[in-house]
Amino acid sequence: MEAADPRRWRALALLGVAQLMLILDVTVVAIALPQMGADLGLSRGTLTWVVSAYTLMFGGLMLLGGRAADLFGARRLVLTGLLVFTGASLVTGLAGSAEALIGGRIAQGVGAAMLSPAALSMVTKLFQGAELNKALGVWSGLGGGGAALGVLLGGLLTAGPGWPWVFYVNVPIGLLVVAALVWALPGDSAGRVRARLDVPGALLVTAGTGAAIYGLINAGDHGWGSATTLVPLAAAVVLYTVFVLLQRALRAPLMNPRILARRPVAAGMFMILVATALMIAVFFLGSFYLQHLRGYGALRTGLLFLPVALATIAGAHTAGQAIGGRGARTIAIAGLAVAGLGTAAPAIWGGPFVLVAGVTVAAAGIGATFVAASTTALAEVNPHEAGVTSGILSTFHEFGASLGVAAVSSIAAASIAGTTGAGFTDAFTFAAVVAVAAAILAAVIVPARKAPSADEPDRPRVALH
Repeated sequence: MEAADPRRWRALALLGVAQLMLILDVTVVAIALPQMGADLGLSRGTLTWVVSAYTLMFGGLMLLGGRAADLFGARRLVLTGLLVFTGASLVTGLAGSAEALIGGRIAQGVGAAMLSPAALSMVTKLFQGAELNKALGVWSGLGGGGAALGVLLGGLLTAGPGWPWVFYVNVPIGLLVVAALVWALPGDSAGRVRARLDVPGALLVTAGTGAAIYGLINAGDHGWGSATTLVPLAAAVVLYTVFVLLQRALRAPLMNPRILARRPVAAGMFMILVATALMIAVFFLGSFYLQHLRGYGALRTGLLFLPVALATIAGAHTAGQAIGGRGARTIAIAGLAVAGLGTAAPAIWGGPFVLVAGVTVAAAGIGATFVAASTTALAEVNPHEAGVTSGILSTFHEFGASLGVAAVSSIAAASIAGTTGAGFTDAFTFAAVVAVAAAILAAVIVPARKAPSADEPDRPRVALH
């Protein structure tokens, strides 16, 4: 077994900061949208695309970024992606028009899609056994807590120096992290997989993922039966089908479709999809409830979401410590059950205090589920496929985010418009039912095998062929 790299914990901290920047850039921008629209004279549709352009590129290019990390080196992709994201943040902050603003957000999404799967791939290579469980706990906590922290940071920056600073703040942090990572990250292995990048496959899967996310975004705005929802979703099915057929025919495919047929990977993808959908759903519902129905300002709403962020981090940390002894299945069932309990509270009782308390409890369970998902999906991945598997995991994360918003925004449409509070109750009820159903399903599909504990030797990773 290779000696552990002495820089691994420092590298994890820096990679975590970089990943946190990517996650924050969704919700931190959402809080600043009203001021952006007023300053630049943007329509409601344009403001929607300020968020959607980033998530579309981020999610659509994730698998390509993961495969590129396998072929060209995770270290190289991490540094390049972070530089692209940092430069794009500066351009976006300086934007004086809708075109420049959305163009900058597209470039941010490209950088994020390069960075995120490569960084997760690097984590799986730096850590093994019980240490990997702990590292994934840190990673999941930062990712899950980042969405809630973004509300607080967005409120502070928007109320203070103004909306451009939600982008400017990335520039000095990004440059410092790049400089530190150059020293902290080990060099890419000399024995890299020698293969050409599957460009047709990359185009197909990127188009398919983009179409799927676009359709889900439209479902929240226009309903599930509208042509703007059904046509992109149908196109995604066709593109994915052609992609799978192409991958089976190529000698050096972008990914082996059989990866998704393996039980640990499929179970991990299911859990990350559900956990992300629940996280974004409760954040979305809570934010609208507090701001639209209760009339709270952005800063007050952000402060109320601080315990939600802390609970997500605490849940993920606890799961990372316990998963070696308890196993991923137990952690997944417990995490999803706690998420169901937390989301049921605001469905049964009203009021902002109950909502914040319930969402905080749910966040702890969701944080634990993130760890169970990533540990299950990545536990038996060969190092040369870590990037593409991380890309798949990250892609399902984006699917979950889009699906969660689409589902609850459809259910709570009247409440979001401010005409009644009943839709919030229905949406929280739906989230609770989904969480409990997912916990039951996790008991069946998540492998029972425990992750390596501190007293056990590391298990060999199995190639996903």
